Amino acid sequence: MAERKCIGVILGSIREGRINDRVAFWVIRQLEGQGFATRTIDPADPDLLPVQTGDAQAIGRLRQRMADLDGFVIVTPEYNHAEPGHLKTLIDSVTAEWWARPVGLIGYGGLSGGLRAVEALRIILAELHTVTLRDTVSFASPWRRFDELGHITDPNEAAAAEAAMAVFAHRLEWWVDALADARRARPYHPRDDG
Repeated sequence: MAERKCIGVILGSIREGRINDRVAFWVIRQLEGQGFATRTIDPADPDLLPVQTGDAQAIGRLRQRMADLDGFVIVTPEYNHAEPGHLKTLIDSVTAEWWARPVGLIGYGGLSGGLRAVEALRIILAELHTVTLRDTVSFASPWRRFDELGHITDPNEAAAAEAAMAVFAHRLEWWVDALADARRARPYHPRDDG
């Protein structure tokens, strides 16, 4: 039996009472239902929070959590038309862990559903030599859609979101496999001129 591919699910908010947990719980259930293993990377975790101040030990712990992952999914809110600053700090704190890995983006927020934050992250992640999935899943006004345990309360909305997430997971799996094959054939380094 093949080993399940492991995806790091990165939470994008550190605010107290955050909606991020609800959306992330839903994402994790969906990914695991599609056959992935998951590992949560929460910037609010006391072991990782010092990454925000450049703490070398916390960055080392972040590297360890990311090192053997097959890909990532970032669950991000939108703050002032962009990604949260602490998420950007977490992303910028490591480099090689991102190289030649797929990254899927899940957004949430007000009317835009977090899509401006998603698009801003694509530019940042390209600079880190990732491949971002074209497909995304976004949620406008998630505080109205998710219960405390991360279930979408309206059955029709839940069915539509699950269908979108199935496509997302299928594409993520394709990129995980393709990039793993490529890294095995030729280890990736962005300064390798061939």
